[in-house]
Amino acid sequence: MTIKQVSVFLENKTGRINEVTKILSQHGINMHAFSMAETPDFGILRLIVSDADKAAEILRGADFAVMLTDVIHLHCPNEAGALGKILEQLATAEVSIEYMYAFAEGDIANIVVRPTDIERCEKAIGC
Repeated sequence: MTIKQVSVFLENKTGRINEVTKILSQHGINMHAFSMAETPDFGILRLIVSDADKAAEILRGADFAVMLTDVIHLHCPNEAGALGKILEQLATAEVSIEYMYAFAEGDIANIVVRPTDIERCEKAIGC
């Protein structure tokens, strides 16, 4: 399923991620998943939240650089080989992945994928 991801560009300094989480919390926005990528000067905080549009608006209002991106959210069994089957389907369909992150809850694994071609990705995995 295609969902919206919030990407926040942050200076690489102490407390910046904390500022984002405080602002989201103050506005009742729940973080479901996140990933942090960094360089020496800045980082990209990628978030799956309860209300992506509201989060983007609030964070922009607090002077954060924010972008909304379409990503694919998948569920699969939390067992050995399940992710490999999905990746094989994508490779067979020649879908390139820009980035991905995952988290598991009990028997279910949740995967967030940013493919280069959303429509091709959805067709390959049957979304």
